Amino acid sequence: QVQLVESGGGLVQAGGSLRLSCAASGRTISSYAMAWFRQAPGKEREFAARITRSAGNTYYADSAKGRFTISRDNAKNTLYLQMNSLKPEDTAVYYCAATYYSGSSDPRTYDYWGQGTQVTVSS
Repeated sequence: QVQLVESGGGLVQAGGSLRLSCAASGRTISSYAMAWFRQAPGKEREFAARITRSAGNTYYADSAKGRFTISRDNAKNTLYLQMNSLKPEDTAVYYCAATYYSGSSDPRTYDYWGQGTQVTVSS
């Protein structure tokens, strides 16, 4: 079983950047497809980006394309989300997730979740 801990959230002005990290322990993340989701107050959890085990393929929500980059360092057992050109509507709690099977944009696909990190973008 893998444990996930996110970090790197914070308060940033619109147009700024943040880099989120998701440190894994218990098992190597090379066994898992991984993703980032986010949840704003009063809204459902939504897909942001995902990456295959080998990092050969990445997928993004339309809202994230061109601004967010998901990456992984299997040697460091860490998943990343580089977020640029941030907008107030990006404000949410960001969660990393892992699945032993093929990933998707559906949060029900994922078996393991971190506790989340708050990202707040001021206008």
